[in-house]
Amino acid sequence: MNIYVGNLPYSVTDSDLREAFSRFGEVSQVNVITDRFSGESKGFGFVEMSSNSQADAAIKGLNGTDLNGRNITVNQAKPKSDSPSRGRRF
Repeated sequence: MNIYVGNLPYSVTDSDLREAFSRFGEVSQVNVITDRFSGESKGFGFVEMSSNSQADAAIKGLNGTDLNGRNITVNQAKPKSDSPSRGRRF
């Protein structure tokens, strides 16, 4: 299951997230989203866990908890919608 993690401190790394979530089970993949130009964190990321039950436990156990000084938001990631593009491409 893919998990969205929001309100991250800008100092949080992939390793920090992996450590926090690994208490609940096997973490397959971690990705803190960064700005492509500056390389700085955008304050959110995604964690992939191999088991849905472990992912559910992580969501319940971590949502609203403090991570490096900020209360994080943790929930199941929703797939990107097929929304129309903002600009027209020719």
